[in-house]
Amino acid sequence: MAIRIEKAAGIGLCFGVKRAINILERAAREHGGVETLGAVVYNQQVLQRLAEIGVRLTRGVDDIQGNTVVIGTHGLSPQLEEEIKARHITIINTTCPFVRRAQVTARKLAKSGFFVVIYGDANHPEVRGVLGWANGRGAAMLDDRFIAKFDPLPHRLGVLSQTTQIPAHFTEFVKKLIDSALAKDSELRIIDTICHDIRKRQTAALELANKVDLMLVIGSHTSANTNCLAQLCSKVTRTYLVETADEIQSSWLQGQYHIGITAGASTAEQTINEVVTRLEAMA
Repeated sequence: MAIRIEKAAGIGLCFGVKRAINILERAAREHGGVETLGAVVYNQQVLQRLAEIGVRLTRGVDDIQGNTVVIGTHGLSPQLEEEIKARHITIINTTCPFVRRAQVTARKLAKSGFFVVIYGDANHPEVRGVLGWANGRGAAMLDDRFIAKFDPLPHRLGVLSQTTQIPAHFTEFVKKLIDSALAKDSELRIIDTICHDIRKRQTAALELANKVDLMLVIGSHTSANTNCLAQLCSKVTRTYLVETADEIQSSWLQGQYHIGITAGASTAEQTINEVVTRLEAMA
């Protein structure tokens, strides 16, 4: 029986990543190469292609050698931006518009007297940046039990999400937060900051996962949105996260005749095509 390979709708580079790459390519041409502060996206294949046109990755502000630096799609805290500007370094900003919306939301909530709670990974650069916009009046967590550490708990809580989180998980987090944190005279303001593209991608991946024998999620093992896709699909079918076609093992395909494919928001079309070609060859 032949193997059937089916792609989820809407895979490939998302709007924010395409926009960032276009800005980077233009900057590299104009400056004869350009530096980025950290990885502009979490995908090694994309970063390698950018390196070939003169994009150099720096690990921190002290590592910047030129007078221009590009901020990646995950954004930065305003404090770090000010530190860069203080060194008379020009910033080219490729922050994803959806991340920018979360930053502005955090700033408005903090200025209005709310303590900002971000549903997300506290160690992720996007979340660290958004917390910076709360100007010290915020915390990031993936478990509402973290709230118990606050004594006393702020009476006004503004809740938002890392842009790549699973909407159903954010909703569940908010429900638990209401049960554990809402007290007399308290106020809770909830703002949905999950990226529209990520939401559509997750929905399409889950629909396909419910129909197939095996699901392959293509993208970086360190990418938040890719890991969320794998987590979501694994609840309904066998799922493997692969960064490249070389990671696919023939044993995975034994007895699997309908294989679904989805990909993270920073996974290039070329990488997706290489996975399909590898699957066809193994079949």
